[in-house]
Amino acid sequence: MKEAKYYLKLADDKVQCKLCPHNCIISQNSAGICRTRKNISGTLYATNHGETVSLNIDPIEKKPLYHFYPGSKILSIGSNSCNFSCVFCQNYEISQQIVPTSKISAESLIAMCNEHNLDSVAFTYTEPFTWFEFILDTAKILKNENIKVVLVTNGYINAEPLEELLPYIDAMNIDLKAFDDDFYHRYCGGHLEPVLQTIKIAAQSCHIEITNLIIPTLNDDMNEIAKLVDFVADIDEEIPLHFSRYFPCYKLHLAPTPIEILHKAKELAKKKLQNVYLGNILTERNTYCPKCGELVINRISGSENLENGCCKSCGKKLYGRFK
Repeated sequence: MKEAKYYLKLADDKVQCKLCPHNCIISQNSAGICRTRKNISGTLYATNHGETVSLNIDPIEKKPLYHFYPGSKILSIGSNSCNFSCVFCQNYEISQQIVPTSKISAESLIAMCNEHNLDSVAFTYTEPFTWFEFILDTAKILKNENIKVVLVTNGYINAEPLEELLPYIDAMNIDLKAFDDDFYHRYCGGHLEPVLQTIKIAAQSCHIEITNLIIPTLNDDMNEIAKLVDFVADIDEEIPLHFSRYFPCYKLHLAPTPIEILHKAKELAKKKLQNVYLGNILTERNTYCPKCGELVINRISGSENLENGCCKSCGKKLYGRFK
């Protein structure tokens, strides 16, 4: 447990957390929406500091990050916390309810990276921004050891804490759940605009990729998807966009997304974006040069047709970071 950053002390020993756009006003002995920022005698504490609920070694593509050292492995950890309440959450067992946690430290993460010959750590599975103090403390130490730091996030954070953390972050996959504020309010317990702000700010500081889970009848309208694509293209047409297939989970039991809807979304996005992928299906995982069309990353065989991040056939520099 550690005193939280970004909060205000109010009358009657209440506090207001300023970490994320919920800006929770928290009474004594209560916690905010994320459950892990608690008011104890008028001081806000991050009760999840150094507490993890999941630890694994994953392919980098699982995050998904397709243009950030493709083919590599990454040490992945998560906390028992989230500031959203998505009815379709795929990790609801560890994000939406309290479960036992284990102590973790920056030094133990470094030791595991050295043991398994890894050079990157992902804060993922639940919401890393609600683990803010631990990630900030840990990322500084990891960076000193030349270990890259990755966040897989819903993007729901206020600008000031985001800008403090970003100098220590190498890559982010940001989940843009829909391009509709009503969707965010009804199905996630949040709002769209702060996520858009996070994407804009992060794109100026680190490698980013964006994921959009397409859910039948809820966010699969092609006019809405076109607006999402336009937003990404206005920032940078090379930012990778992943359309992911929905499957029934947690409180939402709609039928899985039809494959044809994913392909339709990809076809639409390819008109303005250079790097578009489909997730939660077995195909569409390779990377092709956006200039000459040559296969440059074969994720089935693990082969690459790149030199210093450039297509060997035409010399086009690809967006991202490569070995």
